[in-house]
Amino acid sequence: MTEGAEARKDMRPVEERLRVTGLDHLVLTVRDAERSCRFYTQVLGLIEERFTGADGAERRALRLGDQKINLHVVGAEIVPHADMPQAGSADLCLRTRDPLSGWSAHLDRMGVPVELGPVARTGALGPITSLYLRDPDGNLIEIARYGP
Repeated sequence: MTEGAEARKDMRPVEERLRVTGLDHLVLTVRDAERSCRFYTQVLGLIEERFTGADGAERRALRLGDQKINLHVVGAEIVPHADMPQAGSADLCLRTRDPLSGWSAHLDRMGVPVELGPVARTGALGPITSLYLRDPDGNLIEIARYGP
């Protein structure tokens, strides 16, 4: 291959060369891992996982389907981490198949106020209906449902 042909090959759009296939995990910086795990497991039904990180440290995560949310505690973040990790800066949308009326009733029973909703929004796959609430650190949590 000539040098010019090699240069043209490198100019192909990324979608012709490489592909990211999905989200594996994200990191949520929290003030209190125990409190966060309690909220996400008891209020939202996620599954807490404890695991040993590659550095040998005990870690905590919240599983939902085949993705997870790893927890970093403020001031004890795992390296490398975001430039300015802070609690309360996230905005997450979690999908459900259950009616939002059931979620509203559940949140009310749990003493978790709905900040907004149900409201129409647009999700990754099309139109959704959403409820918005806050976790203990003030992160905005959206519970979204596709379909009627």
